Amino acid sequence: MNPKTNTPIAMTIAGSDSGGGAGIQADLKTFAALGVYGCSAIASLTAQNTRGVQGVLPIAPAFVQAQIQSVLSDIQVGAIKTGMLATADIISAVAESLADNSIPLVLDPVMVATSGDRLLAEDAINNLITKLIPRASVLTPNLLEAAALLNTRVASSIVEMEQQAKHLLAMGAQAVLMKGGHASGEDATDLLMTNAGVELFRAKRIDTKNTHGTGCTLASAIAAGLAKNLTLRDAVAQAKDYLHNALLHSNELNIGQGSGPVHHFYKFY
Repeated sequence: MNPKTNTPIAMTIAGSDSGGGAGIQADLKTFAALGVYGCSAIASLTAQNTRGVQGVLPIAPAFVQAQIQSVLSDIQVGAIKTGMLATADIISAVAESLADNSIPLVLDPVMVATSGDRLLAEDAINNLITKLIPRASVLTPNLLEAAALLNTRVASSIVEMEQQAKHLLAMGAQAVLMKGGHASGEDATDLLMTNAGVELFRAKRIDTKNTHGTGCTLASAIAAGLAKNLTLRDAVAQAKDYLHNALLHSNELNIGQGSGPVHHFYKFY
């Protein structure tokens, strides 16, 4: 029998996607594909497929807390990723549950689905800014989410991305990764800002309609890297490469009639 070794473990606190392409399902697939054991706390249920979100049912905040406390009281989690939290009360409950530990937190401020459906209530944005962003090891907004958090227009250049990242960093996160997937151009460029400076991560843009769950996948891939004790810079680089390849192979899948998922397990089938 092989001796026990430390198992890298990551936890996702997010919404369930009944179509399987985003949310908790995408997070757990990503963890598994990158060699990390995944556990979860479900913050909301959705009736969702590749064509859109037909319904959202938030989980009672006390039960979200119960799930988080159950996992953390028993399992040695190395990194946590949050996704769709839906309501102000759920955000408060998550922030309270994580206040007394120093586990690295990847905060994906899921506000709008790829389909355009709104996934975060208006009154929840203030709680996100005041209670959870200051706890984040890295905040991972796309361009639309960054603009919504700052109540400004969407960045249209690297210079504007850097300016907005600086304002987001001032909200208290240790780092900000501005995701450039919604921008135009041949490359999809993400911008990582920390107090030490700025680094750009570029990958060729992939021509595919299968982009459902890209934000969830990138954030959970970063959490997987942190759970394996990678530096933030190396975790972001690994995540960017993983998502690029998952997009590159996404057309090998035939899932649904709308925006299909990326191929999380492209290495295996």
